[in-house]
Amino acid sequence: MTKPNPLLKKLGYSDTDRLVIIHTDDIGMCHASVQAFKDLWSVGGVTSGAVMTPCAWFPAVAKMCRENPEMDMGVHATLNAEWESYRWGPVSDVGADSGLRDEAGYFHDDPDNTSKQASVEDVEKEVNVQIEMALKAGIDVTHVDSHMGTIMNPKYIQSYIQAATKRLLPNFLPRPTAVGIDLMGVDDEERIKYAPVMEVMESMGIPMMDGVLAMPLEHADDHIGVAKKTLGEVPMGITHFILHPSIDTPELRNICPDWQARVANYSAFMSDELKKFMESENIKLIGYRQIRNAMRS
Repeated sequence: MTKPNPLLKKLGYSDTDRLVIIHTDDIGMCHASVQAFKDLWSVGGVTSGAVMTPCAWFPAVAKMCRENPEMDMGVHATLNAEWESYRWGPVSDVGADSGLRDEAGYFHDDPDNTSKQASVEDVEKEVNVQIEMALKAGIDVTHVDSHMGTIMNPKYIQSYIQAATKRLLPNFLPRPTAVGIDLMGVDDEERIKYAPVMEVMESMGIPMMDGVLAMPLEHADDHIGVAKKTLGEVPMGITHFILHPSIDTPELRNICPDWQARVANYSAFMSDELKKFMESENIKLIGYRQIRNAMRS
């Protein structure tokens, strides 16, 4: 039997409570993602999010956070630019020949290409500059998580963890027993290797998740129904629940082939029906700010 997450009691909950962070990824990737987060935050549809500092709409996210300091905003450590017609690159001063860059000078579109070519030193520099950019722009950063999981590769994970913990920030990190850990591409063999390291870190007080669940980007069908089914499977402990919500704009349609699913994510979590369902399931919503504050105490 999995031992209870020690973070639950530190946060003032019981070992059997089900806590969920409704988390918005990719904020600042485009305008549609910024407005979606603002709308969802205003109605209580999400409890946390993370900004992509290398992207064009990062300054708008920083302005939104300065004007709404209660917003729970982390840094979405970004090492890839996955879209064909809309790209971004490093914000650190890595050279033109850095393994972080593709032939055109942008981030690689695929995490595998990054892990094959980017040095640990360049990744460490880049993630630290991204966090500092957010802090200097006036964002009260609550945590650090990972775009496309790239920086959680075993090659880079130490840089990922150190960049956050030296600032007393939590990372998004699943426990080895986490429900949905396979979403991150972790197979049974990797989980066995991962477990001892994660157990040591948890004993040192580094916060970890009991669940990693996500809304689909493969289709736009009945996202309220999908959300109810997925939320109904939330385990005891703390779950990081991932959305990619966006409002419908011409910019979004031109960037993302999966734009309809992103709009469906948004519509579902704007609904009262979903809020009532979570209440009926006795799901307790939290953000990373509570976790950060508990970590700092």
